[in-house]
Amino acid sequence: MLYSFTGAQCTGKTTLLTECQHSFDSWSFVNEVTRKVMRDGHGINLDGCDMTQLHILNEHFNNHTKTNASVTMLDRCILDGYVYTSCLTSRGLVSEWVTSYATQLLNILVDKLDIIFYTQPEGVPLVSDGTRSIDTNFRQDIINRYEDLFAQDHHWMHKVVRLSGDVETRMETINTTINKQLLKKQ
Repeated sequence: MLYSFTGAQCTGKTTLLTECQHSFDSWSFVNEVTRKVMRDGHGINLDGCDMTQLHILNEHFNNHTKTNASVTMLDRCILDGYVYTSCLTSRGLVSEWVTSYATQLLNILVDKLDIIFYTQPEGVPLVSDGTRSIDTNFRQDIINRYEDLFAQDHHWMHKVVRLSGDVETRMETINTTINKQLLKKQ
């Protein structure tokens, strides 16, 4: 099974992934995509370009297709790759063809995900960690793009679970959702 978080920067994905690592110690976890690409020498977010997004999309492709564990949880998924790529394209930082490629990957890879946990931004302040963009307009653009994507009638929308509230409330929702899915699989 393949679970993932998705959402704008600084909405609690990494915090929840860490909590899940403590709760589900037999699972495999993929901690990062964007920071890995940044360590490889590529600018991210508003410093991104075609090469950055292609590397990020390649990481998503690998994470969605090359897992050997029975259960894997991703810090980010192809939805992030698509949303951020389309946002950067609208700002003239990434070419249209890269967004077309991201769209094709989204259409292929989203079906590999069993549950997509969307970390809603309400109540989560935008805080600098030295890596993420703290540009509030950029963050809002990303949030709006998620909402626009979710408003469309995609065949995979039943997989999206919105997480809101504090960490404890979000973890309760995660546990409930996973337990329901495991019962269905039995």
